[in-house]
Amino acid sequence: MTVSLEQLRRCHVAVDLGAARTRVYVKGAGLVVDEPSVAAVNTRTGALIAVGTFAERMTGRTPDYIRVVRPVSGGTVVDIEMAQRMLRHLLGEKLRRALRRKPRLRAACCTPHDADPLAQRAAVETMVGLGARRVELVDTLIAAAVGCGLPVEQPTATMIMVCGAAATQVAVLSLGSIVTAQRIPVGGEAIDHAVVQHLRHAHELMLPTQAVRPLQLALHGNGITPEGPASTLIHGRDVATGLARSVHVDTAAVRDAIHTPLTAVLDGIGRVLRDCPPDLVADLTDRGIMMVGGSALLPGLDQMLRDSTGMPVAIAERPDVCAVLGLGAMLEGKIAPMVLNPLAE
Repeated sequence: MTVSLEQLRRCHVAVDLGAARTRVYVKGAGLVVDEPSVAAVNTRTGALIAVGTFAERMTGRTPDYIRVVRPVSGGTVVDIEMAQRMLRHLLGEKLRRALRRKPRLRAACCTPHDADPLAQRAAVETMVGLGARRVELVDTLIAAAVGCGLPVEQPTATMIMVCGAAATQVAVLSLGSIVTAQRIPVGGEAIDHAVVQHLRHAHELMLPTQAVRPLQLALHGNGITPEGPASTLIHGRDVATGLARSVHVDTAAVRDAIHTPLTAVLDGIGRVLRDCPPDLVADLTDRGIMMVGGSALLPGLDQMLRDSTGMPVAIAERPDVCAVLGLGAMLEGKIAPMVLNPLAE
């Protein structure tokens, strides 16, 4: 573990600051916040207008003086002040007062596997701004593995794939630590961008930002497989004239556009397996890959991984909240480390 379980048991609140969603777990109360990591600001006065779901609905629909910002990018806080303001409003006054009553508030926060010291410092400063006296940083891969029920503490290999909005992290865990890991800068946003660019180049159609994910579900039918509908009617704006236009989009072409960024994920899985000891790779042939994260729900992604790797692939029961639930389990003391008896000399 990156942090001892004893230190985590003393924490009162756990936060998972993701590029897409922010989740907060309070000890004894459970998951209390699960909202998009978005805030809308009035640039004239500096006032915060909206946060979370309502702010996300304002994306692309605001006048000039209202700016919709995302203070977290790729699992890293890029705007500390805005992240603090967003968290305060998401928690609410009642919960903030309850946390302030703690004499020495301790917080735990998820960080990406390869987070540099500046990214770790930004996460700590964000939690300190909420009143935390001490902040424990936990690797997202370990927290997600604990949250989906993998036997992290055992001397057997477990492979986890965290599919985030901005990046995908793949790791092999054993004895509570990361044996080998890779962070691939391809996530749900890259897949959305591939769909948008395909429609722009092939059909000269600009798609609204809020319509990309429903479009994926409509296009793929049963997943990223040929069994989906042959074509789908899409509404957007013509690139040349700026007028509204509807086109019939070929499903096979969109599948090919989405496969392009996903090949980088397959390459990352291959690198992890090449760097892994042979004994652990032998374990993985039976256990396979566990997928967590919001982008793990992309239709047909699990079947594509099965076909490419030849390994079993499973999706966690609640893949989008596995990381924060894993942190919560550590806070509540539900995870017991495996006790190793030192040999007597």
